[in-house]
Amino acid sequence: MARQSYELPPESLNDFVNYYFARRDIYLNVFQENNQPLYVLEPGVLNRQAERFRTAFGAVLPDTGFYYAVKSNNHPDVARTLLAAGFGLDVSSGLEFQTALDLNTENIVFSGPGKTTAELIRIVENSHRVTVLIDSFNELARLETIAAGRHKNVRAGVRLNANPSGLWRKFGILPDLLPEFWQQAGQCPHVRLEGLQFHTSWNLTPVAQVEFIRTLGGYLSDMPGAFLNKLAFIDIGGGYWPEQGEWLHHLPGSEAGEPSGQNPAEDLKPHYRLAAAPIEVFAREIGQAVTRYILPLTDCRICLEPGRWICHEAMQILMRVVDKKCDDLVITDAGTNAVGWERFETDYFPVLNLTRPDMTERSCHILGSLCTPHDVWGYSYFGQEIQVGDVLLVPAQGAYTYSLRQNFIKPLPKVVVLNK
Repeated sequence: MARQSYELPPESLNDFVNYYFARRDIYLNVFQENNQPLYVLEPGVLNRQAERFRTAFGAVLPDTGFYYAVKSNNHPDVARTLLAAGFGLDVSSGLEFQTALDLNTENIVFSGPGKTTAELIRIVENSHRVTVLIDSFNELARLETIAAGRHKNVRAGVRLNANPSGLWRKFGILPDLLPEFWQQAGQCPHVRLEGLQFHTSWNLTPVAQVEFIRTLGGYLSDMPGAFLNKLAFIDIGGGYWPEQGEWLHHLPGSEAGEPSGQNPAEDLKPHYRLAAAPIEVFAREIGQAVTRYILPLTDCRICLEPGRWICHEAMQILMRVVDKKCDDLVITDAGTNAVGWERFETDYFPVLNLTRPDMTERSCHILGSLCTPHDVWGYSYFGQEIQVGDVLLVPAQGAYTYSLRQNFIKPLPKVVVLNK
């Protein structure tokens, strides 16, 4: 058997870089118009991804609903674009809920643990446009009290815990408690329990999702007919990894990929990739599992909550080199507070020199201007050379960067919506 290779294939990297260099003039013009670090949001990418996702799952499942997970990128224009594309919104806080309400969203799912009393009140007040995914027995009781006090009925589902070990045990109820939960819900006349939700995260393949669907089918087969008849939806969450896969400086447990700085011309280290399945593979295998294990028991809608997969490629970050300390160390005018965490010490994304483009990757510390040594954009760049004033692009920063940005030391980049 051939040994699996985790090195990032050069052809995949080159195709990725070529795509953004081909749009070089567009990005340079936007930067020159603003002359400051930028988030560049591309609604066209969101529409392309939304259409591909819906097409993939719509081809294999008879009744589907799609909800964009706002937490993955909470810029209002992302949600606005996906609403226009026919998605609902999946929110997990009162803040995100208010964004959805401000956008006049009529189809909202409110998920997440530890909902506050204020959040539950807002859910009840807007019960005509929201389905709440209950996270615990206590939350069910609190929701009933609030809804009864306001003479409102609330649509609801319950989250089932798909991973009861470690920190993931905070979410939902254990599946074997579903009969007890159904019984308690029967004593809550103002809460209409009509759905289930589960979520597995960081899915490079659909294996975990398919396995839980199989497990769920076993639990459903033991539920009473009255429950199955009222089951209007099963929400299988998100967690679909973008087809690009996860690109890393080094594999877990191996030596870090940071260059030594001793010989910039020869110090470029290999890049690694954890491969991800195309969304069509997710759709096919999840659809087959649902058809085999779920639909024979209950005729319900299947809902999906993509976030990262939809917005990953839809936002880029632009910045300028403001200092060059030596051939292998430059400082940019944007700090990694723009992405909210020390992402690029582990994750690899190519840094593209738009001012001096070239398909050769050269070793160099590309560092931000924050007063911390952990302000790293990358350890290499694509370009002929790198000088003060050059405009750099870090592509595919749409997921879990803008939402995690921090007001730390330096101003955050401006958002520009690019309708090209």
